[in-house]
Amino acid sequence: QVHLVESGGGLVQPGGSLRLSCAASGFIADYGAIGWFRQAPGKEPEGIACVSSNDGNIYYADSIKGRFTTPRDIASHTVYLQMNGLKPSDTGIYYCARDVENFRTTPAQQLCARRLFDSWGQGTQVTVAS
Repeated sequence: QVHLVESGGGLVQPGGSLRLSCAASGFIADYGAIGWFRQAPGKEPEGIACVSSNDGNIYYADSIKGRFTTPRDIASHTVYLQMNGLKPSDTGIYYCARDVENFRTTPAQQLCARRLFDSWGQGTQVTVAS
């Protein structure tokens, strides 16, 4: 059974950094696709970073491009979301998710846009405020 646990959220000042972790169990972390989603208050979750093992392509939403990256540690089955230059508009609940059904035929950008992920973590709150 797949299990995803996010951690690392918190309160940070504008311009600061945070690193979120997504610890996975029950599957091989370098197989399939991993996505990071952000849900701002009152809005639907938005796919902000998705990476597929099919071609290694990584999609980053324009809102985070150049500020966020998503490295991974295969040995520990952990994927990270490194967030730099945080803005108040980055506030929200952050989720990681996993897909093993669609990644072979669907580009990472579409996986993000259509939220084609079958397992989701519980989310971690990130608040950017002075």
